[in-house]
Amino acid sequence: MNWDDLRIFLAVARTGSISSAAQQLQVQHSTVSRRLRKMEAKLGARLVERKRKGYELTVAGEDVKQAALRIETEVLGVDGAVLGKDANLVGPLRVTAINNMASSVLMPIFAGFSRAHPRIELHLVVSNSDSSLAQREADVAIRMTNTPTDTLIGKRMVTVASTIYGSRDYLARIRAEHREPTWIGVNCCEFHRSWTRHACAGQAHHFFSDDTLLTLAAIKQGLGVSFLPCFMGDPEPDLARYSDPDPAHNLGLWILLHPDLRRTARVLAFRDHISAGIDEISNLFEGRAARTQPA
Repeated sequence: MNWDDLRIFLAVARTGSISSAAQQLQVQHSTVSRRLRKMEAKLGARLVERKRKGYELTVAGEDVKQAALRIETEVLGVDGAVLGKDANLVGPLRVTAINNMASSVLMPIFAGFSRAHPRIELHLVVSNSDSSLAQREADVAIRMTNTPTDTLIGKRMVTVASTIYGSRDYLARIRAEHREPTWIGVNCCEFHRSWTRHACAGQAHHFFSDDTLLTLAAIKQGLGVSFLPCFMGDPEPDLARYSDPDPAHNLGLWILLHPDLRRTARVLAFRDHISAGIDEISNLFEGRAARTQPA
């Protein structure tokens, strides 16, 4: 067996799907299927079984997975040892961040870094999973959380405040009519799901969104109110706050690095650049750039 076969098997084991594994590895579906079957034939044992909800590992598959994980740790350790000695501001740098932040408030900072370091190939990936760092699919992650994983090296850069927003016309109308707002249902993350569930007291939702950019668009259309991070809601001229930010909804904005890359020059240069850029606009993240619309 070679490492490529084990890498493909691990992708199937982690995703539970040949299609998802192929997408993660950026290869054809048929390639993953063929290599997996070839690996099973070489071992003389079935490694995965097709179930209704995807593929599950057999007993033999679980044994191979544990061996493959140990080999992966060794391979990534060698790779990280080499990368950690890189003192040049040149080469690829893979950064993962959530879409609502990467495509808006962070983009000018990304652009400034790219202009300042033209020999670094900056690759931006939209993701909200720390596994992308653990599996070395990215070098740096920018995450909103209060509980970053302890297997990564991190720095809390700023506090991200959130509150309830509505369109200015919609808020003026419900206040004139002395009625409670309609809430937009959200499924973007557990934070907003929980906040919404407590704030609207079991109100039935007639419109749902699984992305904060979609929620922002729905609010602007006057469909109701919802939670948004202040860095998204405050800059919008058509939106106003329904209430002041509650510190209970605060999240930390972290920059997270894989431990193997803690001495890599381009990673450290990016960390310092992004930290300085966010510090300059900390008011926007912390919700100090606007005021709640009067009742």
